Amino acid sequence: MEHLEHLRAVFRSTLRLAPGTDVDGLEYRAIPQWDSLAHMALVAALEDEFDIMLETDDVLGMNSFGRAVEILEKQGVTVRS
Repeated sequence: MEHLEHLRAVFRSTLRLAPGTDVDGLEYRAIPQWDSLAHMALVAALEDEFDIMLETDDVLGMNSFGRAVEILEKQGVTVRS
């Protein structure tokens, strides 16, 4: 699975969204499922799935799916081709 689709799957799974839900435009607190508790679960899932350790600034700044892509790429994970 390519990393972008893998990232989408992590978001859907962690936030308990239906398979196929479009998450590309998703923003923090835009849906009830992405609250502060789910945010920390999402951070943990990303760290586990992509074998990375996010810095505090990145944890606090990850306010959208697009920002998560940027943060992963900063960590050396090629998400976009």
